[in-house]
Amino acid sequence: MELKLISKWIVITGVLLIWAIKFFIRPFFHFDQPLHFFLGIAPNFLGSFLLPFGACWFFSGRHHLLARLFRLNGTGDLRLFCLLGFGMLLVNEYLQLIPVFGRTFDYFDIVFSSIGLLLSYFVYGRLQERVQLV
Repeated sequence: MELKLISKWIVITGVLLIWAIKFFIRPFFHFDQPLHFFLGIAPNFLGSFLLPFGACWFFSGRHHLLARLFRLNGTGDLRLFCLLGFGMLLVNEYLQLIPVFGRTFDYFDIVFSSIGLLLSYFVYGRLQERVQLV
């Protein structure tokens, strides 16, 4: 299977899982710790894990400016993309300290988003070595 097709199905499955957790499981079911904690950080962890796969699915094979900026042709591009993703997740979390946005700031979101991004770096990098992009 091609990497773009694998990325497509990983992103679709991941987004459906995030939506199930955010809009069905957490609001309607109440769990004790530690499951409550893990359901709280799961959308951040999964969302950051999906970043390289989403970039591959949306930008591979295209030649516009955004696709050239976020191309993932090798491990160097993947490393740069993950560093940019880490910077964006830090900015996103620290913007939540401003009370205008109405969201809550949490260091665990930063930690587990970073872990998800680091894990996706290794998983996507391994897939990139083994599978064709097409």
